[in-house]
Amino acid sequence: MRKLRLPRTALVTAGTVLLASAAAAVAMPAGAAAAGCSVNYAVASQWQGGFGANVTITNLGDPVSGWTLTWSYGAGQTVTQAWSATVTQSGANVTAKNVDYNGSIPTNGTASFGFNGAWTSSNPAPTSFALNGVTCTGGTAPTTSPTSSPTPTPTPTSSPSTPPPNGPADITVNTATKYQTVDGFGAAVSIWGGAWSTAETQTLVGLGPNQLGLSIVRTGLSPVSSEWGTQVSALKTAKSYGSNVKIMASPWTAPAAWKTNNSRTNGGKLKTDYYDDYANHLNSYVQYMRNQGVTIDVTSVQNEPDWHPDYDSMDWSGTELQTFVREQGAKVQNTKLMVAEAVNLNYSYTDPTLNDAAARNNIGYIGGHLYGTEASGRLKPYTLAQQYNKPVWMTEWNLHEADGSGSNIWGNPSNAAAWNETLDDIMRTVHKSMESNWSAYVWWYGKRYYSFIGDGEAAYGTTAGAPLKRGYAFSQFAKYVRPGYQRVALTKSSKASPLEVTAYQGDGKVTLVILNRSTSAVNNAVIQAPQNVSKAEYVATSQNASAASQSVGVNGNQVSVNVGARSISTVVLTL
Repeated sequence: MRKLRLPRTALVTAGTVLLASAAAAVAMPAGAAAAGCSVNYAVASQWQGGFGANVTITNLGDPVSGWTLTWSYGAGQTVTQAWSATVTQSGANVTAKNVDYNGSIPTNGTASFGFNGAWTSSNPAPTSFALNGVTCTGGTAPTTSPTSSPTPTPTPTSSPSTPPPNGPADITVNTATKYQTVDGFGAAVSIWGGAWSTAETQTLVGLGPNQLGLSIVRTGLSPVSSEWGTQVSALKTAKSYGSNVKIMASPWTAPAAWKTNNSRTNGGKLKTDYYDDYANHLNSYVQYMRNQGVTIDVTSVQNEPDWHPDYDSMDWSGTELQTFVREQGAKVQNTKLMVAEAVNLNYSYTDPTLNDAAARNNIGYIGGHLYGTEASGRLKPYTLAQQYNKPVWMTEWNLHEADGSGSNIWGNPSNAAAWNETLDDIMRTVHKSMESNWSAYVWWYGKRYYSFIGDGEAAYGTTAGAPLKRGYAFSQFAKYVRPGYQRVALTKSSKASPLEVTAYQGDGKVTLVILNRSTSAVNNAVIQAPQNVSKAEYVATSQNASAASQSVGVNGNQVSVNVGARSISTVVLTL
């Protein structure tokens, strides 16, 4: 979507403002729980009349099971959109409350959320915050009689051995009930920069040790044909080295002369008398790549038709996309078209095409981005797309609020803030997208300091090409849930209720991906397969483990595993 991803995706710049508020401690009665907090308020980016901000709460007192953070603005700023919190405002006073997945903050733990806002004359940071009514001072209010014991250390990802299962199942897989077919999990090459090297591409798409198993690679479709060759080598490597890798191409803009604003940037519409030229342009790219040995499996008509920034972009309405696809779509050969990659899977950009039989027959996929989708209530099955058998792909999201001040956290594989964001935001939404019957989940850049492999940027401490913790976590889906697998039903016992689980069938295997975002392990969890298990594999990633093999017990059609606290793991059962 963005070159630098600034206004809506929480990049931290050199101009980030950090604030730890200070005020007098609040006296507490004897026996009360200790309370205390600090707050980092980061203005991640600012533009004329608007800004994006990230807020990280550190709980310095006893654990809390739900939180409300309050502050006041001094220059008339207003909050316009928020994520990972419910934010309301009355005059200058702002109230942010946790959402269902981030309400618990242990002692010394953190919770983060972000928002976009508006300003007029100036945008000073707030000077004071209060958590659950207690002013954040960077310390704790005293208590004479503590009522809670220290927070226990989380249980390791797995115990050294797991006994064979013996007893009722905690997770029962039902392969008779089937959902969507999975197309894959992936990431984008650099849209405006250089390409992945051969070794980096192999790390990202390969299925060997310390490789991440991506099965979709997204690339940009430049308006300038002389730039098309930049990614050929990386895409050819992905196709040849990976397994069933799909290549997706997304255009950010048509050539400037074809647009109403005569510019590649700041939106502007494609002139209607250039619709055929644009279709030929897309087709020429696909055929060029085909001649280079690269099949473009999916071609988007437009990246983010509803976003008009000061870099490559182009504006469409849903009816304009419908008209283009209906009248020109058949000219783009040897690929399947996608609409519409709207910022938050806005149905108004895809419903018109789906409701027009002639247009619908010219597309293969529905696409959308995750920015604001959950807050808009659209992280759920898209019934109209399902009605017409058009797979839904999530083709872009980028989140890295955890870097806060830009501190060197990404090169540290056990950094808690980076891991918490990876598990609670990134992997949680991958899980929810699968539960929503979507067929693909494609992250932003695969090579970046906050992504799957490092880019070597010194300020963030990563090694260029080396797998990062977020990459290992994503590989728990990507490497083991392969293209063509079909999601199947499952049921859980009360013991397994803290676990977020999806199951898949393919290649004679049943594969389960398990998120445990709670602070307690679920040990000796018994999984029941539909038939006897000939082989079982169990791999887990946590704050302290990266795609590490774990022990698993097998007995007939049951296996038992220890699901570590704050982990994501994959169980592969060969039947």
